[in-house]
Amino acid sequence: MKKKFYEKHNKYIFPCVSNYYQEPLVLEKGMDNQLTDIEGNDYLDFFGGILTVGLGHCRKEITEKVVEQYRTLQHCSTLYQNKPALLYAEKLAQITPGKLQKSIFTNSGSEADEHAVLLAQLATGNEEIITRRHAYSGASSLTMAMTALSPFRLGANYGYLKFAHAPYCYRCPFDKSYPGCDLICAKDVEELIKTCTRGKIAAFLAEPIMGVGGFITPPMEYYKEVEHIIRKYGGLFISDEVQTGWGRTGGKMFGIEQWGVEPDIMTMAKGAANGLPVGITIANPEIADHFKGQHISTFGGNPVSMAGALATLDYIEENNIQENCRIMGDYLRDKLKELQDKYRVIGEIRGMGLILGMEIVKENKEPDAEMVNKLFEETKKQGLLIGKGGLYGNVIRITPALNITKEEIDEAIKKLDNAFNAAIIC
Repeated sequence: MKKKFYEKHNKYIFPCVSNYYQEPLVLEKGMDNQLTDIEGNDYLDFFGGILTVGLGHCRKEITEKVVEQYRTLQHCSTLYQNKPALLYAEKLAQITPGKLQKSIFTNSGSEADEHAVLLAQLATGNEEIITRRHAYSGASSLTMAMTALSPFRLGANYGYLKFAHAPYCYRCPFDKSYPGCDLICAKDVEELIKTCTRGKIAAFLAEPIMGVGGFITPPMEYYKEVEHIIRKYGGLFISDEVQTGWGRTGGKMFGIEQWGVEPDIMTMAKGAANGLPVGITIANPEIADHFKGQHISTFGGNPVSMAGALATLDYIEENNIQENCRIMGDYLRDKLKELQDKYRVIGEIRGMGLILGMEIVKENKEPDAEMVNKLFEETKKQGLLIGKGGLYGNVIRITPALNITKEEIDEAIKKLDNAFNAAIIC
């Protein structure tokens, strides 16, 4: 049965749409944290469709409200107002940090980031944007250009984009060690502005934890230092919460809150509606009000997606999901550390809460993408779905559902342990 679907994929889908595994999975159904393929094989999902099905597949409390909305009003476009979109915008203003208040809704993180960049340029009158090496921003032309991972840069270049060094402590570009490095990667942002821009910038855009780049996690002082620099040169701070939002980093609703910085603009997507397409850009009113003129988004603020987003947020708040991410994240990290003690190929464990990465290496920190590929085949056999990333393809990304249980973590660790053992032996 799988073969006919592989043939359809090769015949009808663009070749850039790649799949995991030597023999890709053809998934058929999901419930909670379990997925089933067309051959009836079950998998424990510890990647959530790239951190998107954050509360489990077909979560009843969310699905029922989505179906109810679908039967009531499916679509109206931004030319008309709809109740779910307005209620959700109000809710966002209440839970986001600082003075963030006004939102615009789109369909994806790519669109959310594009709107954030345009808004920053309109609000400041400046053009140049600082992003970072190893960053991932999306799949549109601009966000591909903002992405500093060569395999994903398929489109045009934009001259106003400038790339700072990433806070990649494990592979420090300055060959320093934290904390003795004096945050040289953060302070180098000022050198970048002085030498590669006109001396005034529109914004600095950053994922608090760098997702596709391999869950690169900065020191706690990093963002405060960068914030001081970018504001000195007229820039706004844009926090890309596409992967770090909704409590995933543990104890806080949004990732940037862990570093004590209040962004001027924030973007969100992925887990916002537990699998439904939605992009969010929220800003301080005085900044948002610079976005004037004629603008529509046909599917932006779609009432069905907004109903899903409202239900998702209600579930997160009612079940204190941020705290579960903190507690279960600590437990999961400890279990991964035990695997690191057991297997020398695990060079580093990093991340926060339930967004954790394992960098797989050979001797002297040499990236080992081949081992990651072996591990993927073995975890597939074990019935465990995980992710991978990093410039060198050697980082395993582990992002279970935000409401994951201790028992499910124990099950995943057992499967992962078996996979490491099998991959190393073979």
